[in-house]
Amino acid sequence: MRTLKSQRGFSLLELLVATSIGLTVVLVMTSLFKTGMDATMRVTQRAETQQNLRAAIELMTKDISLAGAGLPSGGLQLTTGGGSSLYACNQTGTCYITGDTYPNNGAGTPNYMFPLIPGFSTGVQNGAVIPAAPGQLNSSITSIYCDYNFPLSNFAFTFPSGTSANVAVVNAGIQPNNILAPGGLQVGDLLMFLVATPGNGKTTAGTALVQNAAVVAEITGIPNNAQISFATGDALNMNQTGGTNNLAAVAAAAAGVGANINVCRLQAVSYFLQVPPAGGTVQTPRLMRQVNGLNAVPVADGIINLQFTYDIIDTNTGTVVANQQNPIGAGQSPNLIQKVNIWIMGSSPTTNGNKSQNMYLATSVSTRDMTFCNSYGYATTSCQ
Repeated sequence: MRTLKSQRGFSLLELLVATSIGLTVVLVMTSLFKTGMDATMRVTQRAETQQNLRAAIELMTKDISLAGAGLPSGGLQLTTGGGSSLYACNQTGTCYITGDTYPNNGAGTPNYMFPLIPGFSTGVQNGAVIPAAPGQLNSSITSIYCDYNFPLSNFAFTFPSGTSANVAVVNAGIQPNNILAPGGLQVGDLLMFLVATPGNGKTTAGTALVQNAAVVAEITGIPNNAQISFATGDALNMNQTGGTNNLAAVAAAAAGVGANINVCRLQAVSYFLQVPPAGGTVQTPRLMRQVNGLNAVPVADGIINLQFTYDIIDTNTGTVVANQQNPIGAGQSPNLIQKVNIWIMGSSPTTNGNKSQNMYLATSVSTRDMTFCNSYGYATTSCQ
């Protein structure tokens, strides 16, 4: 008979030790995997945030650096015949910025178009609260300049009335030769008319000779490529018939002997933050850009704080006041802004559970087309 030999198996203690070692290895590998995934998510979040911040900064820098280009030195007086004109509003009557009327010129006269309009503590549409933002108040900014991407020098403007203009092409071989071409004029655009006529304010045949008249009007209709309407009751209240500095003054000046009319499309560009309504596809606050009387468009998502300070020349002392948050409130003229300091904070659109990455980006922009002030070697500041 065969003898059965018993074989010894694993003891309970050995099984427990092996299981513990195996579980430890699994836990270490799981921890390493989670750490790697978290690191990848953080890098992704930071990359998204940086991309949004840089896109916002670059676009704002471009618009702010052009402030005042093509405008009369120091800005211009808008018509005062029928209340203040508006900025940052669209054709349906939606105004995106609180206190969206043009300020006074420092001498008590309202409705003055400065090249830069600081909007201290008006940076969020409808005054909405952004819980993730730090305690500082958000601010808006509006930059105004001539748009040379669609030059109007190839068009001759005549004015059959104070609310319309006829447009003729000077040279059909030069582009643009159609005001309705891609990138051309549209309802809600602002046109600035600069009229220069010879003379010294005298009259000839009952027509006033006006020197260097500057008037802004809002396009309310373009029936065809040879006509433009500037009807009253426009969304930005530019086309006023009462008072002075309106399109009727341009029509009268244009009838003068030797009148010369230069026209450019203005870009009144406003930046502010918007909190999208609940239930939309975008939930995080975003930076918005609004031009003339058109609808605002998003620039970058996840922007939760927007701050501006200004280096501005104090006309009383002739010295530069740095980091002024509210120049208008401090009694300073926006014409004398020399530099704009931008501080913008972003939150990552992609979240890791309930975690997100916040970071900020700061830069400064020189306002090269603003009023120049020579504050060196003079007892008082000399500004041009």
